[in-house]
Amino acid sequence: MTSDRVRQTGVTVAFVLCIIGTAIGSGALGGTQINEAAGGALSSDATLLAPAGAAFSIWSVIYAGLGAYTVYQWLPSQRTTRRQRRLGWWVAASMLLNAAWILSIQAGLLGGSVLVILVLLAVLAVLFAIFTSTKPTSTIDGIVTDGTLGLYLGWVCVAVCANITAALVAADFGGFGIPPAVWAAIVLAVVAGIGALLAFRGSGRFAIAAAISWGLAWIVVGRTLSAPESTTTAVAAGLAAVAVILTTVAVRVRRRSHPATRS
Repeated sequence: MTSDRVRQTGVTVAFVLCIIGTAIGSGALGGTQINEAAGGALSSDATLLAPAGAAFSIWSVIYAGLGAYTVYQWLPSQRTTRRQRRLGWWVAASMLLNAAWILSIQAGLLGGSVLVILVLLAVLAVLFAIFTSTKPTSTIDGIVTDGTLGLYLGWVCVAVCANITAALVAADFGGFGIPPAVWAAIVLAVVAGIGALLAFRGSGRFAIAAAISWGLAWIVVGRTLSAPESTTTAVAAGLAAVAVILTTVAVRVRRRSHPATRS
C-alpha cells in the first residue's frame, strides 16, 4: 500500500537526518562536540549527574540499532504488519527529535534542549507502550525492534536528568538551600523508581535496565574519579543501578515461575 511505502520512506529519511545531526554533534561536519557546546554545560565534569565521557559510547549501539531497524522495516514481511504500522512514524519522530536536540545544543539553547528531550522521552514512552503490547513477529524483530527501542528509552531516562540538571546549573539555580548532593540523590531515586516501573510494565526487559544501569554506573565513575567528586552521588547512583537490575531480574524470574501472568 502507498501509505506503507510513505511510512517506510519517512523512517529512512528521519534516520539519515538523525545521522547527519549526530555527525554535526560529534564535530565531524564542522559542529562543536556536544561536551563543548553550550559553554560545556553537558561535559562530564559540569554537574553531579553528568556521566563520565565513556558512557556516551552507548549511542553507537543505539544508532546501529536504529539503522538495523530502518533496514528491517523495509522487508516485505514487515511492510504491512500492524506492529510496524503502529511503530514506524513514532520511531521516525524520535530520530528527528534526536537531531533537533543536537542542533539546539549546537545553538546554545540549553533551555530549549530540555523541552526537546522531554518530548523525545514522551515519544519513547509511546513506543514503549506499543512494543510491549504487541508481540515480536520473530526473534530478529525482538532484537532489532524491542532491543533497540529499549536501549534508546533507558538511556534517555538518564539523559533527561543530566540535561535538566545542566540547564538548572547554568541558570544558577540555588536548590532552595538543599545541598546539590542531596538533590542528586533524590533525582537518582526517581530514576531508580522509573526503572523499576518500566521493569514491571515491560515484563523485565533487559535492554531498558541495561541502558539505565549503564548510565548510572558511569555517573558513579564520574563522581568517584573526576570532579566534581561526590561520594553521596556515587553511592546513590550505584544503589539505583543495582535496584533497577535486581527489579528487572525479579520480574523475569516471577514471569518464568508464573507463565499464566505473561502478556
